[in-house]
Amino acid sequence: MRTRCGFFCTGSAFVLCWSSGFIGAKLGAGTADATTLLMWRFVPLAVVLIAVAAVSRTAWRGLTRREAGRQVAVGALSQSGYLLSVYYAIQLGVSSGTTALIDGVQPLVAGALAGPLMRQYVSRRQWLGLWLGLAGVATVTTADAAAAGADVPWWAYFVPFLGMLSLVAATFLEGRSRAVVAPRAALTIHCVTSAVLFSGLAVGAGAAAPPADSSFWLATAWLVVLPTFGGYGLYWLIMRRSGVTEVNTLMFLMAPVTAVWGALMFGEHFGPQTAVGLAVGLAAVVVVRRGAKPSRTARAEEADQADQAERTDGSHQDARHETLRVPSR
Repeated sequence: MRTRCGFFCTGSAFVLCWSSGFIGAKLGAGTADATTLLMWRFVPLAVVLIAVAAVSRTAWRGLTRREAGRQVAVGALSQSGYLLSVYYAIQLGVSSGTTALIDGVQPLVAGALAGPLMRQYVSRRQWLGLWLGLAGVATVTTADAAAAGADVPWWAYFVPFLGMLSLVAATFLEGRSRAVVAPRAALTIHCVTSAVLFSGLAVGAGAAAPPADSSFWLATAWLVVLPTFGGYGLYWLIMRRSGVTEVNTLMFLMAPVTAVWGALMFGEHFGPQTAVGLAVGLAAVVVVRRGAKPSRTARAEEADQADQAERTDGSHQDARHETLRVPSR
């Protein structure tokens, strides 16, 4: 019971924080180019994280060059590639809700590849939940795309698919590693990688100078605090504790939650189909959760031990990163 409550609280925070990234992108879309917004999101963040790393090096002990290189690749895929596609799609006119809806097919792709790539076998009930979630995403996507009309080019709707594939690739690349990497060290490497890549893109496009509009800096602050520390950090935490299938199932909730948020904040389309999609997405999460064994896994127990160690001695060591497994039936 305690484990389920913990997953619910952590999962709810993850959904809200991750969804806030689409809203933040929408806030900044009207003030600057996508590369400008992304550059100024990550450059200050990278400077702060490097300064913290210089003062406290506990999280960096034992990190090899090979594993650091792997984390650079993970950051380039999960942050740079994913975010660039999301921001560019929204800049083209795709609504925040629709972008999240298109990204919602990620769980099905990850679930289909989990078995052959990571030996994470998905139970029949979990597959039912994955397909149920896809049905909810399709329901809301159809409604939002129809409401968008002809103002958005048809190919713009394929841009978020590239980001989805980039994030799936990063998930499996990280999941196949057996090395211990502290979350703070991994986040620093990822953010520095994104800062370098987005700065290069912005400078190359002549869009490095930030606008003077206060809404630009509001969007930047929003994106640093909520999606980066909240959504991105919780993504890897839940993946390591519960597995790829369960963390990606939560992605089904991003679409309807973002659609509701976008409707309230920006007046984006929200009709009966969107409400149905929200209900179906919630049902999908419940089905996938019940498809897993109720007993605690060794990974969850080890993660709890690591959390206890952080509270007692102030260290930031991550739980041992073993091969992720989704119970099969």
